[in-house]
Amino acid sequence: MTESRSPTAAAARSPVDEHKAHAPPRVRCVVCTVSDSKTPETDTSGRLIRDLLTAGGHEVVSYHVIRDEPSEVHAVIHQACTHPGVQALIFTGGTGIAPRDQTFEAIDALLEKRLPGFGELFRLLSYQEIGSAAMLSRAQAGIRAGRAVFSLPGSPAACRLGVERLILPELSHIAGLLTR
Repeated sequence: MTESRSPTAAAARSPVDEHKAHAPPRVRCVVCTVSDSKTPETDTSGRLIRDLLTAGGHEVVSYHVIRDEPSEVHAVIHQACTHPGVQALIFTGGTGIAPRDQTFEAIDALLEKRLPGFGELFRLLSYQEIGSAAMLSRAQAGIRAGRAVFSLPGSPAACRLGVERLILPELSHIAGLLTR
């Protein structure tokens, strides 16, 4: 006699649930604030990201505050990508259009795959909150050495939006896909 699955049990699981079934429950993350003026004591955005990740059941394995210099951004990425436990990196700051904002280019140069939908969705959600100024954001995400890399603007409101609405809902799923 062969075992059969109940049609109701199979129907109870949506395609989205099935797709995320192998996602790790906890993702190990690096958080990095890029700023020429913030310190660990004054970095409200980095603290918010760490708190949201921890509340979401994830682990922050390291935290950095660095200047908006491509070499410093690259150093954090290279270090994290050689640490076997790191699965995701989340940057905040340096994504604007001012002459000192170099984070977008620094990260983009190292990405092996880009997730353009992240920036598109971030700007759409931002537009709903702040209007046309959302077009000035260069939030982005991609993959480097099997790790997810996210880059958010430096304001606490932007960090909350990006982490709560986009990163947390998909972080485990992304980490699971990167280990297949």
